[in-house]
Amino acid sequence: MRVFGISDLHLSFSVTNKSMDVFGAHWFQHWNKIAQSWREQIAPEDAVLVSGDISWGLRPEEASQDLQWLSGLPGQIVLTRGNHDYWWQSIGKMRKAYPRLNFVQNDAVTFNKLSICGTRGWPLPGSDEFDAQDQKIYERELARLRLAVKALDPAAEYRIAMFHYPPLFYNQLDTEFTRILEEAHIDLCVYGHLHQPHFDAQRFDLEHNGIQYRLISADYLHFAPKMLKELP
Repeated sequence: MRVFGISDLHLSFSVTNKSMDVFGAHWFQHWNKIAQSWREQIAPEDAVLVSGDISWGLRPEEASQDLQWLSGLPGQIVLTRGNHDYWWQSIGKMRKAYPRLNFVQNDAVTFNKLSICGTRGWPLPGSDEFDAQDQKIYERELARLRLAVKALDPAAEYRIAMFHYPPLFYNQLDTEFTRILEEAHIDLCVYGHLHQPHFDAQRFDLEHNGIQYRLISADYLHFAPKMLKELP
């Protein structure tokens, strides 16, 4: 089994006023680039991590076409929620409607020796996105992460945590999020949320205190899922 990651798909098959082309020519028909690379690389037994901002749909019915498209791609697909995923509502209904997709919400899913937990995360205190009213939500996300790591399979040989927001910054490596990950003996943490032009100025692919941290935003990966780990 191999583990791949790609985040921030920003699909809009049903929402016509949300074309990503306004963010640059590289976004033109980006879903075709993703699908082509995905099918070329990924086998049915591989795990694919998609950490948020999946669909521009505001309601479940508006995201349905996007999720059906995703369901048609190979691999064991694991999803966590992003800040734009307003369609993400009843986890039970979503799991029933899309059995090919693994929705992870403050809990975990396990494939053989691999266990994957996830939560949305939140902007970090001290960042440009954080202000006083964010403190309550931030603390709630810390509690949700604690629930997520508790749900990991204790027998798993490789542990992954999925976020949407980065749980650390290049100049702020020790955070409350990273401390929880370290206590849970996470091997790999993936996240998205960041888009150009932040890639060059802020370094987010790194190893810290034994954990590999990887940015997997679609445009950062040139719209090709990235192979993150190969397991025996």
